[in-house]
Amino acid sequence: MGDARRRRRAELPEYVTMKAAFYSINGNPDVLTYGELPDPEAGEGDVLVRVQAVSLEGGDVLARRKNPPPHSPYVGGYAAAGVVEALGPGVTDLAVGQCVACFNWQGSHAELFAVPAAFAFPVPDALDIQLAAAGLISFGTAHDALFEFGKLEAGETVLIQGAAGGVGLAAVQLAHRAGARVIATASSDERIERLRGFGAAHGIDYRQEDIALRALELTEGAGVDLVVDLAGGGSLKPLLQALRYRGRLVAVGGASGTGSEFAFGDIAPKSLAVLSAFFGRELHTARIHRLIAELFADLAAGRLSMPIDRVFPLAEAAAAHRHAEEGHPFGRIVLLP
Repeated sequence: MGDARRRRRAELPEYVTMKAAFYSINGNPDVLTYGELPDPEAGEGDVLVRVQAVSLEGGDVLARRKNPPPHSPYVGGYAAAGVVEALGPGVTDLAVGQCVACFNWQGSHAELFAVPAAFAFPVPDALDIQLAAAGLISFGTAHDALFEFGKLEAGETVLIQGAAGGVGLAAVQLAHRAGARVIATASSDERIERLRGFGAAHGIDYRQEDIALRALELTEGAGVDLVVDLAGGGSLKPLLQALRYRGRLVAVGGASGTGSEFAFGDIAPKSLAVLSAFFGRELHTARIHRLIAELFADLAAGRLSMPIDRVFPLAEAAAAHRHAEEGHPFGRIVLLP
């Protein structure tokens, strides 16, 4: 696998156009078109990556539905992995032919992905390319939410809302191995049972149970120490009710697609702390590069894992987005150019 992924540029065909999935207006998955666009270029401080796997992130779906594209045609997506094809001026710490996982604010749904060099992370030879693509944002976001912002400690109880998605599964594993007790929410008993295999001590079916009441039952009325909210929307108030006195809630995602609201009276009586964690703002930092190197080593060694729910050709990006919205994936969806 490692040798196959580290092809040198001389062995790759030259292109003036690339295949990509793009859109011009917001809407359902059918707004996505698969076709040819000009190759991107590696500008000052950039690297050009020939994509071998795209991780379909929740933010990709929300952006397609709600964020007006700044130009047309617009290539969405922000996480992928592949082989460095070209270096822009000023890049000295990466090499052509090197395998990297990478991020940018747009452009991953394509054969070629131009990213700032600071957003490219070396992939160990032993790490599968699909897992590298799927693990970059999932595990990095989960780790920051739990520890950098949530200050989770061994012996505490954490409630993870939306645990069956990529970030949720990462959070379950990381919290469990840190010595915390994990309560995971999901949409069925079957999914909760699968989450137990990743370290969840308890599960709450949010479609059938009251999250706050069940969390209080599981903590003998004390409440949980930390909530990591990956869903947003109307579940926020019950999550606040599930917290103990001086508990913390870290808002990470908005998978529900609807806004979240709370009043001063929802947090003041218990002196609750409500925080947000936006991983993309710190991806370029030395701290995150050290963190990703450690997480990738764990993934390569099998100490962490990420289920790949389904793999789609990039040409079927619309079907992949539809599955993300309607198929209740367990883990990540991957697109292959």
